[in-house]
Amino acid sequence: MHWGIGLSRSSAPPFSLSELVRGLVALTKPRIVELLLITTVPTMFVASSRLPSARLVGLTLLGGSLAAGGANALNMVYDRDIDAKMERTKRRPLVTGVVTPTTATVFALSLELAAFLVLWLTVNLLSAALALSATAFYVGVYTMWLKRSSTQNIVIGGAAGAVPVLVGWSAVTDRLSLVPLLMFGLIFLWTPPHFWALAVRYRDDYTRAEVPMLPSVVGMRSVTRQILLYTLALVTLSLVLAPVAHFGLLYRSVAVVLGIGFVLQALALWRDPSSRRAMKLFGYSIIYLALLFVSMGADALVRHP
Repeated sequence: MHWGIGLSRSSAPPFSLSELVRGLVALTKPRIVELLLITTVPTMFVASSRLPSARLVGLTLLGGSLAAGGANALNMVYDRDIDAKMERTKRRPLVTGVVTPTTATVFALSLELAAFLVLWLTVNLLSAALALSATAFYVGVYTMWLKRSSTQNIVIGGAAGAVPVLVGWSAVTDRLSLVPLLMFGLIFLWTPPHFWALAVRYRDDYTRAEVPMLPSVVGMRSVTRQILLYTLALVTLSLVLAPVAHFGLLYRSVAVVLGIGFVLQALALWRDPSSRRAMKLFGYSIIYLALLFVSMGADALVRHP
């Protein structure tokens, strides 16, 4: 069986079912989903007075993955015009035509419906509502409004990527408190230096697509200064979180070491605003977030009965 791309039957190139399946999976941006999940599980460990059940963790991850995947797919549907202009994104399935916009939209909305039902029926309504709100914010506020209109697009829009910690916390407690809000703040502050570092590498792409990502609009000195300021704020908040969440020596040590590394990376980029240096910071930022949250989970694990 072959699948067209929304062109006329005579002009549509053939695609196999396996290519369609791979295209649908690509729409969900699996690597981004993986990073979101890395923050969710440790949050659940911190939220629980004892180890959360494997069933609860699994269902929360399932619902969160479906919601994030659907949001990413809707983002690609709306952005397919600018994706076609950018070197980094021109091979995405909606650009190559492996998946049609209609198919992608139905797929994405199905994922969102499944996510809401999984979380509502098996976890709790608060988690389901939070997951759905993240999608609405990511698609409506970031993708459809801020991305093409403001240099603060990734700053404000990045809040959507921080919601999974709230979902994880509420899955365990069915409520929110100061600690998960501070954990939310960590990811919120982490997003600008993480993404702007990548945008430095692809600033010509964003210029070509007329997307006002900060590195394509202002000078590199201003960009690297903003990255450094956000990094300092992030590291400060990571240390403030320790006494509030009653973390022990394990988390505190990791937060200090990783934080020093992040600041040094940001300083290096400020001194040498090159694409090579920016990609080093980008890679380090992923390691930073993953290890910081793993250390939270490990710290909580040590204290659990």
